[in-house]
Amino acid sequence: MKIENEITVLNVDREDLIHKIISAGGVETCPEVKQIRCVYDFVPKDHNKWIRLRTNGHTTTLTIKQLNDKSKMNVKELEIEVSDFWETDRILNELGYKYRNRQENLRQIFTLNGAEISIDTWPMIPTYAEIEADNIDTINRVIEVLGIDRNSVTDLDVVSIYNDIYGIDIMSIKDLRLK
Repeated sequence: MKIENEITVLNVDREDLIHKIISAGGVETCPEVKQIRCVYDFVPKDHNKWIRLRTNGHTTTLTIKQLNDKSKMNVKELEIEVSDFWETDRILNELGYKYRNRQENLRQIFTLNGAEISIDTWPMIPTYAEIEADNIDTINRVIEVLGIDRNSVTDLDVVSIYNDIYGIDIMSIKDLRLK
């Protein structure tokens, strides 16, 4: 099980951030793609642990994610690549797991100085960026290099961002799709 270290930069100007990443020597590793994810609860339900099936049209992964709190720092992940999104959904259904939420977003990925930077556009909220690295020092260096305002940085997960920052109960939205 790997440990994920990640922060979110809220309300980014997508084009400005891309310019800063490229100017600092960053490289685009994945052009913008539409992601589809289905989220399934464990039985019995555990609010800090769930199953995520996600595809970007090229790669599909099945992941167990576990939080210790609402923070995205040190999230435990157990992940495997699977060959087919919809067939894996059918298998999960046969095992008794029905998705509680289906979600879509756009994601473009860059690397810079040992970190992965994902620029995410979700329905109903402003675009944000995630910076992920093996350690917090690398994340902090990338924040500094890009000149990111620390007041726009959070370690909340996407559900908490919707709820706590924008007042939207994403968990009550069964099917969250891009327009």
